Amino acid sequence: MKKSQLIIGRQPLMETIRSGRAIDKILLQRNTAGESIAEIRQLAREYNIPVQVVPVEKLDSLTRANHQGVIAFAGLVQYMDLQQVIDHVVGAGGTPLFIMLDGVTDVRNIGAIARSALCCGAQTLVIPDKGTGALNEEAMKSSAGALERIHICRVASLLKAVDTLHLNGIKVFTSEMNAPKKVFELPLAEPCCIVMGSEDKGVQAYIRKAADEHFTIPMAGDFDSFNVSVAAGIILYEAMKHRLP
Repeated sequence: MKKSQLIIGRQPLMETIRSGRAIDKILLQRNTAGESIAEIRQLAREYNIPVQVVPVEKLDSLTRANHQGVIAFAGLVQYMDLQQVIDHVVGAGGTPLFIMLDGVTDVRNIGAIARSALCCGAQTLVIPDKGTGALNEEAMKSSAGALERIHICRVASLLKAVDTLHLNGIKVFTSEMNAPKKVFELPLAEPCCIVMGSEDKGVQAYIRKAADEHFTIPMAGDFDSFNVSVAAGIILYEAMKHRLP
């Protein structure tokens, strides 16, 4: 991590958060306290920034400066509010095509998914604030710049994000190995969000339960499954085909 991406100290961090600059994560020294620490925690809740409590040795390994028990990582992308993005897409005359990541931790896969999403006309990538790989330099490189051009919404709860999508008339689709419906049978021309889960566990049960449709990607033979970024590319390309005039 480049030092220029570190925000060191309590007051600099509070000022940075209030300026609207994206913050990927805040590291707080274990057992540190004080009015400014309480304020940082409050700002983190308001701006949906993950906070991790760590031993002082972790902070000391990142900088020799007086960190005051606080170091944050500045984001390489600007996170946006999901409802505002929906309003923007619909207001511009677009039909929402969103991708939601549930437990996708490999940053190269995230970058590749963002690249496919942009190429196939998807407008938004929805990610949780925990449990997904960081949008770091490697992710940016894998995306070939797509992460700088697509809307990225970081949410505290994927389930609440699904509720927001539903309230706006956006259907949610998840993949399952044994689903009766094939991907090309989905109503992909309608406003929709595709949920991509981790390769080992798939989409979490409570998200599958909240989804509108479940589908599978047909494969030749009985091999395990597609890589998650490849699967996302197939689904997104199918959605683009449905939406072509």
